Amino acid sequence: MNLDSAEFIRVGTAYYAIIERPTLNKTTEKVMLPWNKETIINDFGKDFISNIKKYYGFCCIPQHINYSREIADFYNIYHPIDYQVQRSIDDLSFLENKLKYTLDFIRHIFGEQYHLGLDYFKILLEYPTQILPVLVLVSKARETGKSTMLKYLRKVFSFNATYINAESFVNNFNSDLDGKLLVLIDEVVTDNQQITERIKFLSTADRNKIERKGRDKEEVESFYKFVMTSNFEDSFMKIDKEEIRFWVRKIPQIEKNPDFLDLLFKEIPDFLNYLHTIPYSTTKKTRMWFTPEQIRTDALIRLMNSEKNKLQEDVLELLREIAERFDDKVICLTPMETCAIIKKLNKRSNIEANDVRTIFKNWGFTPSSNSNKYSGYDYQSYGEITRLDRKGRYYEIELSKISHFFDDNDDR
Repeated sequence: MNLDSAEFIRVGTAYYAIIERPTLNKTTEKVMLPWNKETIINDFGKDFISNIKKYYGFCCIPQHINYSREIADFYNIYHPIDYQVQRSIDDLSFLENKLKYTLDFIRHIFGEQYHLGLDYFKILLEYPTQILPVLVLVSKARETGKSTMLKYLRKVFSFNATYINAESFVNNFNSDLDGKLLVLIDEVVTDNQQITERIKFLSTADRNKIERKGRDKEEVESFYKFVMTSNFEDSFMKIDKEEIRFWVRKIPQIEKNPDFLDLLFKEIPDFLNYLHTIPYSTTKKTRMWFTPEQIRTDALIRLMNSEKNKLQEDVLELLREIAERFDDKVICLTPMETCAIIKKLNKRSNIEANDVRTIFKNWGFTPSSNSNKYSGYDYQSYGEITRLDRKGRYYEIELSKISHFFDDNDDR
């Protein structure tokens, strides 16, 4: 081993070696590995130890411009990016001519929101602690550049970006998130509401609890930005109609070029200088910088409506089951009763009584004026829907008035 004292550090009472690790593309990447004091002495002698740089502990201060590894006798675990960023004195049109592939790619990803896309990258570069919306790139088609975007972000921000899968959010150990700027999730699809809520929480939280194997949980500062891709345009995740944290873009197909990623990588230094030079097209209006109106897209609206349509299909399926079982033309149900039966039929359904109430009202039905007796329904453990007397403010659902919904459902 060809190491000298500059490549070892002591943080607290622990020793680490900072070394260049070979990669598949025949380059190296700098990593920090735990090292044993006795091994250092055996390899280099006792005098070697006294020359090793010492720190009180670790800190994590994200910086891409004017980066500092040492901050008040603490070792900054946030990684410097591999590029020197400076404002350019060149004409912007000259810079843009040097960024043929990059700017075309940004236009491809962000479309009519191209300038917002540039602002997004500029904020990542200049204000890494700024909260940003969860960016989701969706498309059923292949060869769209969704995964290319994740690889590009990983290349730009190096070890400050990490790939995970959505299921990681329900695992006990999450040390791979410690100190990360970007959390990249490829091909996400989940109906686990716990995962959705965790992503929503972490996207705006300034602190997170990190748990490592064999160690107690540690509360750390966090500044995560989530970027996800999915082939499931309308169902990758349940998103409420009031949700303002998601920026969903449908990505069209792109002309295939096997060298495209390498061409993007070559332009990174000039692109970062370009970002640091151009002005913002927006100003900070919300805690996530962008307003909900600025990042609202047709893809986001379709996703919200898809969830609403799915809940309506659950109600329609129940009404169909009741009609076929009892040959009823008018079905009396309360929202709470409807919700309870649907969840017995489908334990994975996310429907709530208020969802049912909204569906009934959208169909033009109103509840009884008082809590009256009516002939209701229940689903038994042996798999059959039965009729029973109930009391409540029920809705009288006339099937003839919603027959077109059944027809639409059958066409799917």
